Amino acid sequence: MKNVNSRSVSYVLPVRLREAPSSEFATYVNQLASVVEMIVVDGSDDHLFSVFDQVCIPSVIHVHPDPAFRLMRNGKVRGVLTGLRLARHECLIVADDDVRYSQANIQHVTGALAAGDVVRPQNYFSPLPWHARIDTARSLINRITGGDWPGTLAVRRSTLLRAGGYDGDVLFENLELVRTVQATGGREVRRDDLFVRRLPPSTRHFWRQRVRQAYDEFARPARLAVAMAAFPLALFLLWRHQFVGAALVAIALPISLAEIGRRRLGGRNVFPWTASLCAPLWAIERSICAWAAMIVRATRGGVSYNGVVVRIAAHSCRELSKRQSERAITESTGGVVPP
Repeated sequence: MKNVNSRSVSYVLPVRLREAPSSEFATYVNQLASVVEMIVVDGSDDHLFSVFDQVCIPSVIHVHPDPAFRLMRNGKVRGVLTGLRLARHECLIVADDDVRYSQANIQHVTGALAAGDVVRPQNYFSPLPWHARIDTARSLINRITGGDWPGTLAVRRSTLLRAGGYDGDVLFENLELVRTVQATGGREVRRDDLFVRRLPPSTRHFWRQRVRQAYDEFARPARLAVAMAAFPLALFLLWRHQFVGAALVAIALPISLAEIGRRRLGGRNVFPWTASLCAPLWAIERSICAWAAMIVRATRGGVSYNGVVVRIAAHSCRELSKRQSERAITESTGGVVPP
């Protein structure tokens, strides 16, 4: 990789290793450290932290999460806020450990940030095993229904600092970050044409994510309602022997939406047509898991995430705007809230 903007980008990578890092991951981190300020915030146990530290080149900033954030339920947010404090550059890229930026990606996301305060690019899986193909169908439908949510964002450091960071007790942390930025008056830039590669999860991890991902939609109630209605509606139509209607709801509509999303803004360059055909499988799975998420919320008070129960998917825009207003009043009065 070559230098990008004289190392004017800080890249925050929250990790929590459960085994020794692969050589591919170590190489990726070290290569990025030659073009950006690489900050790895590592919540692994001491042994794995030491193992990873030994394979990092000296320019990699490899640190533990800041103890000030230790009570937060979401470990990724702890890592991001730790990196936020350490970063020296205005352009901040936040990414999961399965995201793989290229030099061109970094240049494009940096350029896009000039037009706003937070940039949401588009992830795509490569390689593409069967379960990632099904999950890709979700991305395709999302591309025409409000945009997909990737495992990475770019954000202006000053904007996130001005907002006081973002809540670390939520599940859908990227949505929480974007809504927090917007609550301060910041602008989101959606770049559905900026494709950033992402490694697929293992099959086991894919299955473990199903209910958790469905639970995210508590932050977007309308989408949750649609998901919960889809499968029962198809079953009802079948029960009434309305086979054409059932086929439209369960098969034709998901495939059509996915294919429209695939053809949008260069999507055909990275998304295969077979992913659109998987849309009915994803739609049925999401509808069933949405009901499971509802049951989990009612019986357990939230969904399990890394050993803790998290109730809130993400706060509403109204709630975050109210928080920012109260925070501004408190700061303007020197910490004294007026009567």
